[in-house]
Amino acid sequence: MNRIDGEVFIKDKVKIEVTDMTEEEINAKYKRGEIRIVTEQARYPVKSIKAMLDSGDYKLNPEYQRRKRWDNGRKSRLIESFIMNVPLPPVFLYEYDYSKYEVMDGLQRLTTVYDYYSGNFALENLGYWKELEGKKYDELPIEVQKGIDRRYISSIVLLEETAKTPEEAEELKQIVFERLNSGGEKLTPQETRNALYNGRFNQLCIKLSQNEKFRTMWQIPLESDGEEELLTSEAYRKMDDVELVLRFFAYRFIDDLTGTVEDFLDEYLKQANSFPEATIKALESLFNDVVDTVYRIFGDEAFFSPVYERRVTKPQKAIYDPLMQSVAKHIELKDKLLLSADRIENSKYNQPTVLDGERLFYGRNTSPSVIKARIEYFDNLFAPYL
Repeated sequence: MNRIDGEVFIKDKVKIEVTDMTEEEINAKYKRGEIRIVTEQARYPVKSIKAMLDSGDYKLNPEYQRRKRWDNGRKSRLIESFIMNVPLPPVFLYEYDYSKYEVMDGLQRLTTVYDYYSGNFALENLGYWKELEGKKYDELPIEVQKGIDRRYISSIVLLEETAKTPEEAEELKQIVFERLNSGGEKLTPQETRNALYNGRFNQLCIKLSQNEKFRTMWQIPLESDGEEELLTSEAYRKMDDVELVLRFFAYRFIDDLTGTVEDFLDEYLKQANSFPEATIKALESLFNDVVDTVYRIFGDEAFFSPVYERRVTKPQKAIYDPLMQSVAKHIELKDKLLLSADRIENSKYNQPTVLDGERLFYGRNTSPSVIKARIEYFDNLFAPYL
């Protein structure tokens, strides 16, 4: 695979070793207050949440946060919980400057309250107050309005003095975010990466996941379609689209894939965050160029399996990974490929697609040897036209 200048991935990256410490040294470390969170608690009337968020003092989307996931039905059930006075867990905030906060956990709850008081949705799919369905806040009976207004959202605030340096602050915030989300609605591997290994390359993956042709081939709504449409896509809600971008870059080092794919992607992202700016720019250009070439040759169904493989008509990683890698290998000759686009597309699965008696593009087989065989399959497809 052709490499970009500065694109270096060290397979056996040295891990931080655990240092043996005496009990006396451990006690001294504890007394020094290393890695100790400083907090305070607060309560906010539900009715005040909209004004709070409008103030500009609350950052709703710090880099480590997950995307919004809740549809209007789930939002409605939170409002119903206020009506019923159901106890709710606290939100967690980080004071990054005096009286300015990042929302570490509780984004969905805060934005739901904001949206309901703003009249952005009507109640639906309620469990116990069916008679209120279809009503926005201003349409609720006055006593019900007052009941919601009287409720509070409690918070735990991590104070600015928790960290001594900006670097330590970032590390501690990410640690807390990971611990907060170790229960409840489990984070996907990519959501965890986004929280723990955010950096320039992670931000590039998020940016590239918005490529319109990429999203079309993966049947993911476009950003311009609006939040409600985006929330219909599980791939978007769980950041699978961002992971797909990361896979493209990491699989350029398929020879170094050992262990689980999750660990492999983790390590690549951590190292890629340190790539030089020029390298990151070059990789951005490569991804966009490959996506454009794939789309122009194969169209909307570029990542669909052969007909005999299809149980559902949707894109598959078993096609995406090798096809993108093969096109990337030949990207400097893309003009030749594009001149023969129709013939290539028509002969896409004319070669034998069985390997050692097994279907080559059977999605559950993700061993490096099979992935390499799939890449070779597409290399052979393109060879006559280069």
